[in-house]
Amino acid sequence: MLPSFEYVAFNDLNKALDFLTEHENVKPIAGGTDLVVQMRARKIVPQYVADIEEIPDLRYIQEEDGALRLGALTKIEDLRRSEIVRRYAPSLWLAAQEFATWQVRNVATLGGNLSNASPAADTATPLIALGAKAVVKSRKGERTISLDEFFRGPGITSMRPDELLVEVVVPIEEAKHNFIKLGKRATHVLSIVNVALMLKLEGEVVKDIRIALGAVAPTPVRARSAEEALKGKAISPSLAREAASKVIKDISPISDVRATREYRQEMSNVLTFRAIKEVMGW
Repeated sequence: MLPSFEYVAFNDLNKALDFLTEHENVKPIAGGTDLVVQMRARKIVPQYVADIEEIPDLRYIQEEDGALRLGALTKIEDLRRSEIVRRYAPSLWLAAQEFATWQVRNVATLGGNLSNASPAADTATPLIALGAKAVVKSRKGERTISLDEFFRGPGITSMRPDELLVEVVVPIEEAKHNFIKLGKRATHVLSIVNVALMLKLEGEVVKDIRIALGAVAPTPVRARSAEEALKGKAISPSLAREAASKVIKDISPISDVRATREYRQEMSNVLTFRAIKEVMGW
């Protein structure tokens, strides 16, 4: 059963931002696939629930000025079906293919999945690997936050209480991309570990690389130790395997009902190597 709260709905972004400025203990809701579950469990007990789903112009997928622009109210199913996302952000497209059930995908929003700040959020790791930025807005103005810095802890982001996530901007780069998710079943489950990869080569030399892992730390994380082991070097299976083993330096997994700490450590290594192996075609 849900705790008591006051429900308000908005179809105007500025009015929603006004409400966030003027009231405390407000939780925005769009799809509600995360928030309602947490409210039922009494993990979140807001005084106000502000429905923003009907705010116009926040549900879109656009290619513009060398970037992919994604409105915060874009449904996960929109991402899954989008040829633009498949072309320019293939790791995010792959994540959308494995995201929950079709019923959830048709309700859940990109902004909600990110703002919920789950360490296992399937859209977070590909967007970090893609070098994406979050655009957040309040009545004081607009600011841009790198997805690297957006997450601060379980359920905690860099947004202030008076801010809403309105857009995600993904730079379009010529690179190799991958996303791999490990769960207790093949689909429709929370990640035990997920790994996203962006790999840019000059010949056989790694010009740039970003590796992000989810469900292995309090926030989605960059595997910077593994990245540094590969940057500027001619890539090979042996080097990739050695680099993948270094992810243990960047993660701090826990044991829970889904997996043990030791299993997550081992699979982070295995999946990082597999992500590289697949894009290289070894």
